[in-house]
Amino acid sequence: MPSPTYQDALSLMHEYTQSDALRKHMYAVETVMRAYARKHNENEEEWAITGLLHDFDYEKYPNAPDHPLKGSEVLKEKGFPEHVRIAILGHAGYTGVLRDSLLAKVLFACDELCGFIGAVAVIRPNKITDLEASSVKKKLKDKGFARNVNRDDITHGAMELGVPLDDHIKFVIDAMKQDAARLGLS
Repeated sequence: MPSPTYQDALSLMHEYTQSDALRKHMYAVETVMRAYARKHNENEEEWAITGLLHDFDYEKYPNAPDHPLKGSEVLKEKGFPEHVRIAILGHAGYTGVLRDSLLAKVLFACDELCGFIGAVAVIRPNKITDLEASSVKKKLKDKGFARNVNRDDITHGAMELGVPLDDHIKFVIDAMKQDAARLGLS
């Protein structure tokens, strides 16, 4: 049986997720995962699917550990590859699933940062168009801003990738700029 396609993943995400904000977050992570796949000569569609589906079950199962464990069960039933499911499980630190693949490390490194960059961009007059890494780092220090974003996960994610935080932030911003209209950031 062939692996599900991007279109299959998109349909599943839309079936489970009604929130426009959550969909945009998953699109942002998908976009950045695609960019990192290109950078590392990996399977772009598979990485995009991983980013797109990492939170697909969140509305139905918002509490740990149901999210992402219940979603992983759905993905298994639908035929998504094990390494995609493991990466998605690993993006939630409380699952105890090791991030021992590049796919898993990139997903973890991008998830919280995409959400934070989106929060920074949406309040700016020019949205993401002229957003710089230095502005994002400055906002990271403001604990009252986007307080639900785990700053430790952002710094730890960059460390797991072996990339300086400034470089990672810039890469994520640049990737998100390429899809700004779909992300509501243009």
